[in-house]
Amino acid sequence: MHSTLGRYAELQVEFSAAVRTSAEQKELILKLEQDLSTIQAMSSLPRPDADGSEVTNMENIPEPIKEASAMFTGSGVGPHPELPQGQMDSLLSIISSQRERFRSRNQELEAENRSLQQTMQALQNELDSLRADNIKLYEKIKFLQSYPGRAGGSDDTDVRYSSQYEERLDPFASFSKKERQRRYLSLSPWDKATLSLGRVILSNKVARTVAFFYTLFLHCLVFLVLYKTAWSESIGRDCSAFCAKKYSDHLHRFHENEQNL
Repeated sequence: MHSTLGRYAELQVEFSAAVRTSAEQKELILKLEQDLSTIQAMSSLPRPDADGSEVTNMENIPEPIKEASAMFTGSGVGPHPELPQGQMDSLLSIISSQRERFRSRNQELEAENRSLQQTMQALQNELDSLRADNIKLYEKIKFLQSYPGRAGGSDDTDVRYSSQYEERLDPFASFSKKERQRRYLSLSPWDKATLSLGRVILSNKVARTVAFFYTLFLHCLVFLVLYKTAWSESIGRDCSAFCAKKYSDHLHRFHENEQNL
């Protein structure tokens, strides 16, 4: 138990350090991207017409870029801040490779962060399991101490787990559980079946999906059957009315003279 707690504390420290390092790496990557955008802006600046022309945008260039430019040109930043195209490409490749290294390192730290989170979750689950086991052991100890002549002393462990044990023996929780059981036993068989079926459907995602589509299918089927029945009855009534009208017209047309005679 103590070793697990110590390991949990160490993982928390490592997790905090990983988060801090990841934040620093993100800041460095952001700064590098800003420097790259500045360099790209430098490449689009108009070139001076003569050697004596002055460049007025040197105050926007970051200090690391000025130092790198001085290293390439062999002198400080003077009135001629332009870099040859080859040196500019080399500088861009250096900064790009550095950015890629920081990015890969950031990805490694994020993966390590996720691994530490999973480990912490596993340790938390293990702590919960150990706590439940200790409460059960304390319950057995209380049972053994209830016999005459077996009373023992109490220490910090007993005090810590006695409170958790008493929480499990909460009379209100026990009464609520008994009331739910009593109400369940008083239900009729079909109510119990409905309640059990509802719990199964609501507790499972697949069951909820199947129940939804099954209900939708039943509604569509009932609608189609009712529509077909109504359409058939309507066709029957129309046919009967049409036949009666034709028969009446036939009688008036061909047998009217016979009736007059």
